[in-house]
Amino acid sequence: QAQLVESGGGLVQPGGSLRLSCAASGSIFSIYEMGWYRQAPGKQREFVARISSGGRTYYVDSVKGRFTISRDNAKNTVYLQMNNLEPEDTAVYYCNADILRPTIPHGPYEYWGQGTQVTVSS
Repeated sequence: QAQLVESGGGLVQPGGSLRLSCAASGSIFSIYEMGWYRQAPGKQREFVARISSGGRTYYVDSVKGRFTISRDNAKNTVYLQMNNLEPEDTAVYYCNADILRPTIPHGPYEYWGQGTQVTVSS
C-alpha cells in the first residue's frame, strides 16, 4: 500500500499565498500523474490541477495564472503554489496520485490524501 500526506493548508487573507505539499510513501514503483482536487462546503469535489510524470500540467480555468503545480520525482512529492487567493478558493484540498506498485498486480492504483483545509478570509 501507498499513502499520500498533504501539508501546508491554513488561513490566509484574500490576495495572499499558500503552498501545499503532498508526499507519497510506502509501496511505490513509480508514479504516473499527480494532482490536486478541492471540495467546498455543500459542493462536489472538483478538479484543480494535475501534472504528468514528464511535467505536463493541466488546470481548471478558475485557477489559471494564479496556481502552479509542480513535482519532485526524486521525493515523490507534488506541490501546489497558490497565489492571489480568493474567498472562492476556500475548500478542503485533496492530493491524488496514480501509483504503480513494485509487486504484481502492478496497477496503476489511484490514491487520495486525507485533505488539508484552505480558508481565504479577511
